[in-house]
Formats: sequence, C-alpha cells, structure tokens
Amino acid sequence: MITLSPRLGELLTKATQTPDLETALWKVLSEYVELKSKALQEQITQFEQKWEMSFEEFSRRCQEGTLQADPYSWEVERDSWAWEKAVTLLRHYDTLRSYGYQGLR
Repeated sequence: MITLSPRLGELLTKATQTPDLETALWKVLSEYVELKSKALQEQITQFEQKWEMSFEEFSRRCQEGTLQADPYSWEVERDSWAWEKAVTLLRHYDTLRSYGYQGLR
C-alpha cells in the first residue's frame, strides 16, 4: 500500500498524466532511471573518446603502467574515479531493469 500526502499524489498523477498513483510512481521511477542511464552513458562515451579505449582497458593499462600518461597524476586519478563511478552506476541501473521491475522496462 502506497501512502502519500494528497497533494503529492495529485502532483504525481498530474505530472505523469496517469489517474493511478502506483502507475504514476512507476512512470517517474522508470523515466528517472532512463534519464540517469543516458547521462551516464554520455559521460562514459566522453571518457572513451578522450582516452581512446574502454574503461576496462584503461584500468588494466593503469595497473600495468602502459598508459601513455602517469597513472598517479591528478588528471588520470580524477578520470579514473569519475569513469568507474559512471560505469558502476550504469550497471546498477541496468540491474534494476533486469531484476523484473516491470515498471522500469
């Protein structure tokens, strides 16, 4: 059972143009996951273009010391953290969809 204030419920149903509160919540969550996924994919694509490789290759080359940049430099560390975060969050959102959350498909 979903319990929300009447005002919030009305806002959700009006914003999503659905009469049912549960459907409205699923729609909001679904759209949120899609928007976040697209933004993360864009961020990942920017890193792939910048470094001309996938995150897996970037990580491997950092560990092996074969990256054409100092793996301990601020730029590489910063990109590594941000890139790993984006990849991890994108996998998380993909997992949400694959676990059978019908509203998130």
